[in-house]
Amino acid sequence: MDEMGWTTVESVLKPGRYFLQGDEAIAEGAIAAGCNYYGGYPITPSSEVMERICTRFAELGEGRVFIQMEDELASIASCIGASWAGAKAMTATSGPGLSLMLENIGYAIMTETPVVVVDVQRAGPSTGQATRPAQGDVMQARWGTHGDYQTIALSPWSVEEAYTETIRAFNLAERFRLPVILLTEEAVGHLRENVDVPAQTRIYNRLRPTDREPPFGQAEVPPMPAFGQGHKLLVTGSTHDEWGYRRTSSAQAQETLVARLSAKVTNHLDEIIEVEKYFCDEDELDILVIAFGFTARSAWRAVKTAHQEGIQAGLLRLKTVWPFPEESVRELALRSRAVLVPEMNRGQVLREVQRVAPQAQGYNKTDGEVIVPTEIWQAMQEVIRS
Repeated sequence: MDEMGWTTVESVLKPGRYFLQGDEAIAEGAIAAGCNYYGGYPITPSSEVMERICTRFAELGEGRVFIQMEDELASIASCIGASWAGAKAMTATSGPGLSLMLENIGYAIMTETPVVVVDVQRAGPSTGQATRPAQGDVMQARWGTHGDYQTIALSPWSVEEAYTETIRAFNLAERFRLPVILLTEEAVGHLRENVDVPAQTRIYNRLRPTDREPPFGQAEVPPMPAFGQGHKLLVTGSTHDEWGYRRTSSAQAQETLVARLSAKVTNHLDEIIEVEKYFCDEDELDILVIAFGFTARSAWRAVKTAHQEGIQAGLLRLKTVWPFPEESVRELALRSRAVLVPEMNRGQVLREVQRVAPQAQGYNKTDGEVIVPTEIWQAMQEVIRS
């Protein structure tokens, strides 16, 4: 491991091509990233993540712990505790379970605890349609817990990205000491595709203190000791100073802490935000489509159809949903006559896009079915005509 925490490890799976379900690929990506603790509760459509990782932990032997907890509150709490014991921890859930986890996700943000939370989205609200796809948890992933904070949420569009983005989620969680949400959908979670597993994986391991360094201050992302390593540790969700002592009446301690928790993300947007651009080389576009997750697959096909019909259309795919890729959206929207945002919700990402591109319109679907390419192509033509 170099001085910055990065290291290259041999693949746990034998290198080669595998035919995997999206949920299975998430489990394998977690193991490749060094996950050695999983605490979870089964909930459709994420249950296969837990089933796969339970089996694989048993196959891989000592040093890995799987626990089925009594509910989602206990699941995320156990992951936080495991992380402070030195583990790389993950849990997986769907919308109703994520709702239950949010208080402890806020606690993990405040205590700067690395943990990965997989949300395989399904149709809601409430219990909704337990086995149908949706993208309705976007705002919950960003604003679900209270207070001022930053978070990171990633959105894979394929089974192979379910593998690689899970690895990236762990790396970001360890790098910035915060919970990272892998925001996928039933459509990706239950899809089966080929995944090419490389011989080596680049992973990030949290920095450990080399001396008596404060675990909550001085550095933008402080080194993180573990219980049992000889450090005197105080971990609290209350306002605290750099040593973890509660300072609940100190305006300066509150301002300093909250500012740093935000800055350690906002100062590193180039490291965190990833987008992909398709057919965006023209100086001026007739229409720009902005999409994420499974819907971006249909958007890609619709944009390709538009090109075949002589329309200059481009696609901006958001691999990182939070922090929101504002600059990429602005840059492309400024040279597009129209902007369309298709999503399996009532317009959650559209609202973010409209902050920088007021002309943007949405195509929204909340019937528990995926958005297909012909629907986006028809919506594109209507937007262009308007």
